[in-house]
Amino acid sequence: MDVFCGIDWAEGHHDVALVDDTGKLLAKCRINDDLDGYRLLLDLLAEHGDTAETPIPVAIETSRGLLVATLRQGPRKIYAVNPMAASRYRDRHGVSRKKSDPGDALVLANIIRTDAPVHRPMPADTDLAQAVAVLARAQQNAVWNRQQVANQLRSLLREYFPAMIEAFKDKPGTLTRPDARRILAVAPTPALAAKLQMWKLTAMLKRAGRRRGIETDAERIQQLFRQEAPRQLLLVEDAMGKQAQALLQLDAACQAVDDLARATEEAFRSHPDAAIMLSFPGIGPQVGARILGEIGDDRSRFATAGGLKAYAGSAPVTRASGKRRYVGRRFVKNNRLNHVGHLWAFASISGSSGADAHYRRRRAGGDWHMQALRHLFNRMLGQLHHCLLARVPFDEAIAFPPGAAMLQPASS
Repeated sequence: MDVFCGIDWAEGHHDVALVDDTGKLLAKCRINDDLDGYRLLLDLLAEHGDTAETPIPVAIETSRGLLVATLRQGPRKIYAVNPMAASRYRDRHGVSRKKSDPGDALVLANIIRTDAPVHRPMPADTDLAQAVAVLARAQQNAVWNRQQVANQLRSLLREYFPAMIEAFKDKPGTLTRPDARRILAVAPTPALAAKLQMWKLTAMLKRAGRRRGIETDAERIQQLFRQEAPRQLLLVEDAMGKQAQALLQLDAACQAVDDLARATEEAFRSHPDAAIMLSFPGIGPQVGARILGEIGDDRSRFATAGGLKAYAGSAPVTRASGKRRYVGRRFVKNNRLNHVGHLWAFASISGSSGADAHYRRRRAGGDWHMQALRHLFNRMLGQLHHCLLARVPFDEAIAFPPGAAMLQPASS
């Protein structure tokens, strides 16, 4: 007799339901979110035939957390069911729209009882791949958080101190640069900035790590700060200066980005797939870590390149009904992988003559910029899938053979 388990998870407790291959409820219980609760769950599974040889599959609406980590210790298949999909299945058992946590656990158990082949179990990634995923996502979150704080600071400076924005608008990183943050910490208002002497500006630029063009840049910044410009009332200006200094939590955000970037690169370079991924044009340690973190290293996860492309959202989706047929981009996808894929595609244009020719051909065929990048990402992702399976590095001559561009229609 086959047994299936469904778990409706919550913050403090989880509801568990076990059913047999006919849909009969065998057991149900509520466990706490602690070690005792996890032991109770494992004992319940063992009572109903869960062994290393015949593990009971589990359906749950999340892929994260200590409960999932506990259940994944072994060959057991864990199905992370999308909550929207689970909601649709609930209507199969009744039209009254009633809902309860034990009922949701029963629905999840029946999902894998009836439709397990159409749901994908969680991949069996190695510990190192999972660690890379954690670090890469954390670093990306830190970058987004840094930009959010920088945007808040820029919005505030526009109201009372636009000269600070002007001083660094053409510099990489703008207000997130160490020299910009150091100057703003010392002179958060136009009045204080206008009093800065050349020697002090020069010293701050040096302490921020600048090596070249220091005197010229210091002179330019001093002139900007001393130009006549509209000003807020003195007390209002001082208050806004204090608000700007409070927003210099940007220092911590920038440091977090740098620390996580180093940790991410170290973990990524120690992975066996790193050498293959770094052989691709446009992939550096950070981009490679983000890609590896999202696709993992369980090569059975994507049997075909098409499956990986659909997961990344680079492959188009077709909607056909009657005489209507629409082919367009995917909206349901791995957003992180799709985001880094466009960065990869854009960077590969300058690193590969074949990628550049492919992009320009798509543009000449009528694609707008993002369409052409998405198509290039789609092609590069298929090549990455092949190289990882075959354990071979990227080869420009094979990826973009001479004359192949003429054979491929621009609208494909």
